[in-house]
Amino acid sequence: MSATISRSSTPTEGASGLAPKGSRRRKPLGIEKRPGFLTYGLLIVFFIGGTYPLYWSFLAGSSPSSVLTDTWPPLLPGGLFWQNVAAVFDTVPFWMSLLNSIIVSTVITVSVVLFSTLAGYSFAKLKFRGREGLLVFVIATLAVPTQLGIIPLFMVMKQFGWTGTLGAVIIPTLVTAFGVFFMRQYLVDVIPDELIEAARVDGASMIRTFWHVGVPAARPAMAILGLFTFMTAWTDYLWPLLVVPQNPTLQVALSQLQSAKYVDYSIVLTGAVLATVPLLILFILAGRQLVSGIMAGAVKG
Repeated sequence: MSATISRSSTPTEGASGLAPKGSRRRKPLGIEKRPGFLTYGLLIVFFIGGTYPLYWSFLAGSSPSSVLTDTWPPLLPGGLFWQNVAAVFDTVPFWMSLLNSIIVSTVITVSVVLFSTLAGYSFAKLKFRGREGLLVFVIATLAVPTQLGIIPLFMVMKQFGWTGTLGAVIIPTLVTAFGVFFMRQYLVDVIPDELIEAARVDGASMIRTFWHVGVPAARPAMAILGLFTFMTAWTDYLWPLLVVPQNPTLQVALSQLQSAKYVDYSIVLTGAVLATVPLLILFILAGRQLVSGIMAGAVKG
């Protein structure tokens, strides 16, 4: 018996237990594949192209306005940045508008992610009458330009007495059609129907199934949607300009830097840099969680 066992071998081995000459063990596809010089070169080019406008704004904000008319801008920043920062603080209510933007962007982001995930999960995994027609209606609203509804929406806000308050900026964007469609498209394939049925068989309610099954699966998409929603709310200018001109958000407040007869564009660009810093901090803090969430979703998928 022992001799028989010792002479047994795998299909890829010879009688001596060694792999035959000339045979090569196959490695999993893509494991040894690493990015080459072309990939890193393209990444460097894209990085420089994406960061150069911000760096140029910083250069102009730290130098006199005369550098804007030079043929070749300076490569190193000047020494006027903090002086221009003080001028921005003296010209506009920066800290109040910064707080308003943080409140508006945070509330809108939380609301859009929550309601879009709920609606997307319902369209993707729940069966109810009129589901397809309602989804088509939601998608059709994406074809309506935002500017088309500004006047009626402003009349509604004025009738409710909300103009001049942050609620007029927050309430119309508590949920978006894009967010609902995005979450629906993500959840329709990432959650198996058998998993939901198993949770219901175990006695879980609809809300509990959503919380313990839907939310963990939707976490990568929720992170992406939240990041882009925050950026959109942070950079919004037209609608806050109409409804909260006296209690402005940051973008509306910074537009006052160009309202004088003489516009100092170095101060204007300094304000633009200051408005971009919170977004950079958000990317630094949430970037690792965002990438890890995407990778976790890819592995589970």
